[in-house]
Amino acid sequence: MAHQIDLNPASHLTVGTVGVPGRRTFYLQGSRGSQVISLVIEKEQAILLGESLANFLEELDRSHPPSTRESPEPVWMDMRLREPIEELFRVGNMGLGYSENDDLIVLIAYEMVEEGDDPNVVSFWATRSQVQAFIKHVAEVVSQGRPICGNCGQPIDPEGHFCPQRNGHRH
Repeated sequence: MAHQIDLNPASHLTVGTVGVPGRRTFYLQGSRGSQVISLVIEKEQAILLGESLANFLEELDRSHPPSTRESPEPVWMDMRLREPIEELFRVGNMGLGYSENDDLIVLIAYEMVEEGDDPNVVSFWATRSQVQAFIKHVAEVVSQGRPICGNCGQPIDPEGHFCPQRNGHRH
């Protein structure tokens, strides 16, 4: 039977990695009090999540302007992963929502499961300031990967790089 976990509100929300560039494991992590939830995501999911949240927040600011209580500028937050990092599940897909009553954005992560199985679900409820800090942090984490070859656009491994364009071959 699938479980639903609600971190409402999340006191901590971040994306982080464990491992060396090229072999990193990406985590989406949130906490409320002493409860820490760590979910494995793909790098591409982290990129798409940051972009989606930026677009969502922009649209939200137009349709539901932020209250004067909250600062429009992102507040510094500790974005490091919290230990211990114990994977609850690998994320299959995610969704975004908004609670007008609480002025909170909800990120819903669904477990990757076989077709027909019910996924476990985790909901991370966050303020606009948390989401702004999260968006900026995701971009920083993603950029810390392997350098990109200027000729072919592929990542350069620490052991070296075979560039098809330097050898006269193109895809």
